[in-house]
Amino acid sequence: MAKISFYGGTGTVTGSKYLLEHNGKKILVDCGLFQGLRKLRERNWAELPFKPSEIDAVVITHAHIDHTGFLPRVVKLGFDGPVFTSRATGDLMKILLPDSARLQEEEARYRNRKGLTSHTPALPLYDEDDAKETLQRLNPVPNDGQPVEICEGFKASFNVAGHILGASLVLVEMEKARENGESIRFLFSGDLGHYDQPILKDPAPPPACDYLMVESTYGDRLHTEVKSDDQLTKIIHEGLKRNAPILIPAFSVGRTQEILYLIRELEEEGRIPVLPVIVDSPMAKQATQVYNRWREEHDEEYASILARQQHPLRTGSMTTTNNREDSKKLNKLNDARIFISASGMLSGGRVLHHAKRILPNKDATIVFVGFQAAGTRGRRIIDGEKEIRIMRDWIPVRCHIERIDGFSAHADWKAVLKWLGGLENTPRAVFTTHGEPEAAAAMAQHIRDEFGWNVVEPEYMQTVELE
Repeated sequence: MAKISFYGGTGTVTGSKYLLEHNGKKILVDCGLFQGLRKLRERNWAELPFKPSEIDAVVITHAHIDHTGFLPRVVKLGFDGPVFTSRATGDLMKILLPDSARLQEEEARYRNRKGLTSHTPALPLYDEDDAKETLQRLNPVPNDGQPVEICEGFKASFNVAGHILGASLVLVEMEKARENGESIRFLFSGDLGHYDQPILKDPAPPPACDYLMVESTYGDRLHTEVKSDDQLTKIIHEGLKRNAPILIPAFSVGRTQEILYLIRELEEEGRIPVLPVIVDSPMAKQATQVYNRWREEHDEEYASILARQQHPLRTGSMTTTNNREDSKKLNKLNDARIFISASGMLSGGRVLHHAKRILPNKDATIVFVGFQAAGTRGRRIIDGEKEIRIMRDWIPVRCHIERIDGFSAHADWKAVLKWLGGLENTPRAVFTTHGEPEAAAAMAQHIRDEFGWNVVEPEYMQTVELE
């Protein structure tokens, strides 16, 4: 009997981990870190509900840490099999996983130095050696929908999901999984992107499947109808009037590139003046190089700009930092300019140093351009908290707070329904995951109302038999 177990991505947008079992084989689809609320982060340290040494292969839908960041921990604890993902995702993982390891190590050193630990000494979840060992297990495959064997009795095919570069819909086929000898086809949406967004192609239509797992990050809301370019134009002009800095917390992979693309367009159209733009993220610099390398996933406009020997992700006055010393020098810059730095939820990284300086400045602006998970600093600021703790200091929030939902790399519920509408068969069941409880429930109801399908909202640690 085939079955699936939900070890993450349920009741939350983080920690995605789904274990498929059939005929004695075990396949883990995604292996992400839990982030946000403390009770979620503590799951990263809990005893695993499966033995890493018994996992035959891992399949990764895309490179974001909430889908990949626990993988070095699983390797550290005994997993020694292959990791299958798209080629672009593999390149991005080579950037993201070592960085995640360094952050784990820095956090442990900081806690030991400051005595902020109940364990002596505090240890990282994994280190850079674990991350490097993980990368040795990568088996990159084309994002073209062609099936590849991932272990005996299992095949997987990857196709464009449009979320970030390399993001994939993954169809896993469990051969002879039914009593009559037929296969079971399980489709994982991963994180779905928008339609008609810059840089990347639209999500590929869903292939025929027996079971389907779909994300529900925006299952209970729609992206604003106000265009992102209009919102950003207004925010920049208002910041100019106050001659004060604009801070945009943004993920290094995906969001930073999209923001740079739009700022360049606004400059070329004359809608905003050419302002100094500082990308304080060496990781974003590396990721941008990867974005230009994998051209088969570019949309027509992006490809045409590259064909003209122009750089779609470079603004008129743009600089990038290369090291910590470059980043520290930015603290002296308080006039009108744009800082883009990670992480996008203010959960860590260099952006925290900028936030400490900018949040108390009544003339400055902070612009949130993506989903803010429960428990993160970004979410607390958006929810109206007047003081935020950063590095043991309580920082007053006096700056202008802006939010642009249209930048989100996640499809809203209408876009998800549009994607599902391309499915030519009725699946036996649809599972809504990667959403907070209200969002997952709302997405499930939208699907029932629109298609009349059987929809399940799985719970953490739940196992479902597949027939």
